[in-house]
Amino acid sequence: MGVNLSFEGEHRLTVLENWVLRRVFGPKRDEVTREWRKLHNEELTDLYSPNIIWVIKSRRMRCVGHAACMGERIGSYRVLVGETLGKETTWKTQE
Repeated sequence: MGVNLSFEGEHRLTVLENWVLRRVFGPKRDEVTREWRKLHNEELTDLYSPNIIWVIKSRRMRCVGHAACMGERIGSYRVLVGETLGKETTWKTQE
C-alpha cells in the first residue's frame, strides 16, 4: 500500500510542495516597498489549499477501501491483511 510517512518525511514533502508552489506562482511585489519578494508559506496555502500530505493519505485510504470491498478472494486484499500464500514472499528485486 505504500510507506508510512514519518514526521521527517511529511516535513520534506511540505518543503518540496512549497518550493514547487513558489515556482508556479512566482514572486509578489510588495505594496509598501515596491520590491519583489518570495511568497510566504501562509500566502502559498491561501493560494493553493489542498495539503500534499492530506492528498496522499486520502488516496491511500481510498485504495485500502477498494481492496477491502473486493473481498478475500482477491490478492490485494490478502496483502492488505498480511496473509501469505504458503511461500515466503520477498519484495527485493532479483539480481
